[in-house]
Amino acid sequence: MKVMKRSVTLLMLLVMLTVLAGCGGAKEASSGGSSDDPITIALSPWPGWFFWYLVDEKGFFDKHGVKVDLKWFPVYSDSLQALSTGKVDANSQTLSDTLAPASKGIGLKAVLVNDNSFGGDAIVSKTSIGSIKELKGKTVATELGTVDHLLLLTALAKNGMSEKDVNYVNMTVNDAGPAFISGKTDASVLWEPFQTTAVKEGKGKVLFSSKETPGLIPDLLVFRDSVVKNRPDDIQKIVDAWFDALNYFQSHQDEAIALMAKKAETTPEDFKLGLSSIKLFTPEDNVNAFGKRDDYTSLAYTAKTTADFLQKLDMVDEIKDFDSLFDSSFVEKAAKE
Repeated sequence: MKVMKRSVTLLMLLVMLTVLAGCGGAKEASSGGSSDDPITIALSPWPGWFFWYLVDEKGFFDKHGVKVDLKWFPVYSDSLQALSTGKVDANSQTLSDTLAPASKGIGLKAVLVNDNSFGGDAIVSKTSIGSIKELKGKTVATELGTVDHLLLLTALAKNGMSEKDVNYVNMTVNDAGPAFISGKTDASVLWEPFQTTAVKEGKGKVLFSSKETPGLIPDLLVFRDSVVKNRPDDIQKIVDAWFDALNYFQSHQDEAIALMAKKAETTPEDFKLGLSSIKLFTPEDNVNAFGKRDDYTSLAYTAKTTADFLQKLDMVDEIKDFDSLFDSSFVEKAAKE
């Protein structure tokens, strides 16, 4: 099964963005050009993003009269680079991975929340550990600067603790899972499918998951500013087509899962398991997410909190205007229809 998660080394991305800023960047895919040009949307392995294939193959783009070219990126970080360099018009990516290019002055705008991680990211621990507080002094592994590192820090903070209270080990998920299974760590913060594998093969348990932090890890459709400015009607059609596909999914789940599982090169059973770890967002969920509140259900709050976290790790520069990252007009219109 393809790894159904998004992960990138932010420091490497920042180096690339710095170089771009110095040389003026690359030519954009369409710069929002002619309405006859297809809008290019990049996607990579993650359960919620395979729905773009459902949108396409069930004819919802055609229904709304918009030309879209889906670009598949097996390596998620390549899709981030493609958007930042203007090789595609839009990308399916996490909020946290939108912050680095934004901090470098690359104009991006999130127009749609595809889903939230809802259990797909978790702290997996030995069964003898009964609570987060019992992680004190224990060895815990996850990758520095990732959304799962943020999940760990959030879980610790909720229990009056910090990273200093555990023996933190910086380790990629590819290593953190096997390390837990072999008993080298007391806990590891993992995403699917590594999470389920660690629970089964490592005889562990989920101690804390993204179910307990709604909104902390949102997955978005992010456009370049120029496209939002020059082709708003087409973006509206894309957003409307997305919600049509979600409605279709509700009444044709077996057919839809079979279609997406084939694209993911996995079984319908395993794909369905992956879907259970996310929460797909309705138009109403989207409107709520774009609203301003001081909790993780608000994109603006999550963006600022995540940016603060990444700044402390020197992984993003200062972002002065978080409002410019979001455009709620498209989901608001969809919610009224």
